[in-house]
Amino acid sequence: METLISVIGGANIDLSATLTDTFIASDSNPGHIEVGYGGVARNIAHNLSLLGAQTQLLTIFGDDLFGGLLRDYCKQQHIDVHLSDKESHLRSGIYLCINNHGGEMIAAVADTDVVRAITPEWLEKRSGDINRSDYIVADANISEDSIRWLMENVTVPLFIDGVSSTKAHRIVNALRKCKLPYVHSLKLNLKEALAVTESATYAEAAQRLLDMGAAHVYITMGGDGVYCRNAAEEWIFPALPGEIVNTTGAGDAFLAGVIYAYTKGIDFPQTAQYGLMAARATLMSSKAVNPEIGNILL
Repeated sequence: METLISVIGGANIDLSATLTDTFIASDSNPGHIEVGYGGVARNIAHNLSLLGAQTQLLTIFGDDLFGGLLRDYCKQQHIDVHLSDKESHLRSGIYLCINNHGGEMIAAVADTDVVRAITPEWLEKRSGDINRSDYIVADANISEDSIRWLMENVTVPLFIDGVSSTKAHRIVNALRKCKLPYVHSLKLNLKEALAVTESATYAEAAQRLLDMGAAHVYITMGGDGVYCRNAAEEWIFPALPGEIVNTTGAGDAFLAGVIYAYTKGIDFPQTAQYGLMAARATLMSSKAVNPEIGNILL
């Protein structure tokens, strides 16, 4: 039977600007601007669909032009959205980023208030469908209460992405409030991990997250690779070489690669190597999701 994965969180329109020369503050900078489809949860769902998983996205679309485009595009990419909703009083999510001429992000703004409509009550109505999945993925765009609901109510492996330093605090707060939190894996980047745990090193941050209730922790470190840890072992894998075109979506691809590896029966920590391959594929693409990722990993 085909693996079913539920992905819960944000779906956005991405506006990505990449400079053609050195950035000059408070000035108009020449560059290239691309419009695409993004959102952490949507990106993860898209990657998993390209990797052959049966994927359903649980998100909120605004009742506007962008919402219609997002919903239609998900369907075109074989992402099931029947458990998602359209809200007439909310605008669809928009993510705006500016990259330097080397493809590294300088700054970004995420307007994702629409996902506030994903409440514990909203999730409760879909609990049967969610728990019929083989794996569940959530991003920290959803509220702390909704993250906590997932930790306390899901019955299959739960993976959570930190999204940003600000939003990753929702994960830690939820872990601290749960009596028996169930989290299979947390994926945070180094900045997020240090910030939410008030740690000085990635190893210290990972241990604190394990102590809070995560079974596996993946801390991505950009060009320095990834640090992964569970109760029994810890590993560092170097980043894979490749030309960086655009960093948007690389972290989302990493988690999708990790989950894909688990669906194939690959154990920790080797799953991190699949995450690195997926991240490299995205870094070498101008899009938040590399449409060729399936040819690279499969």
